[in-house]
Amino acid sequence: MHENDRHRVILSAVQDRSLVTVIDLCSLTGASEATIRRDINTLDEQKRLRRVRGGAEAIATKPFVGLAGRPFSVNETMHITEKQAIAAAAVEMCDDGEPIIINGGTTTFQMVHPLASRRVQVFTNSFPIAEHLLKNTQNTVMLSGGIIYREQNIILSPFDNDVTRNFYAKRMFMGAQGIGPLGLMEQDPLLIQAEQKLIGQAEELIVLVDSSKFENRSSLVLCPLERIDTIITDDGIDDRTAAMLEAADVSLTVVPIGAAQKDGVAS
Repeated sequence: MHENDRHRVILSAVQDRSLVTVIDLCSLTGASEATIRRDINTLDEQKRLRRVRGGAEAIATKPFVGLAGRPFSVNETMHITEKQAIAAAAVEMCDDGEPIIINGGTTTFQMVHPLASRRVQVFTNSFPIAEHLLKNTQNTVMLSGGIIYREQNIILSPFDNDVTRNFYAKRMFMGAQGIGPLGLMEQDPLLIQAEQKLIGQAEELIVLVDSSKFENRSSLVLCPLERIDTIITDDGIDDRTAAMLEAADVSLTVVPIGAAQKDGVAS
């Protein structure tokens, strides 16, 4: 990742969480601690953030509290090849005319391109998914009501009367912060509340995650593995994780990516 790209990621992360550690930024950018510290010093000198012990913080506090987790703009650059292949496999499960729910996320966003060849009824809480489908496809789109959270580009409401309860779906497609033996995990309580309402409106739950998500953990469990009907992931999944999913009676779809392509994405 080039210096300018790293700076954009660092500034985006600082604005999202107000305070981030050097370790967090190394994970986001793939750069060494020494490189991240130099970047923080440079951005501190430019008055674009404030250097603190072990990391950096935003100069100005945001007037509106956002959600926990990385912003959409950062996540969409990560594992893009895997996400595109996973999303294409998800759209293959959709039949013309059927109602589906697509939850906000960077993997589910990749469904918009193959959906251009379909005509389905889509309910979503994702502003970019809705916008793209409206402009570029013939699909019917319905949005949930609530507040638009800019960093994650999703619409969430703490209230029950947000239209969600009025939509039925054959399938719901969603991503996750992480997956482990206890189930799907997310970082923000409001996000979990909204996703649980959406899950309740669908017959089948299809989870779209690249294989790196099986290594992620969070303090909040969204739903148990047994609630998931199908997980679509890439061929980076290991045998132990596959066995865990099989034991929970979760159907597993693995899309081939190949080592060469993965190396190309990581470089």
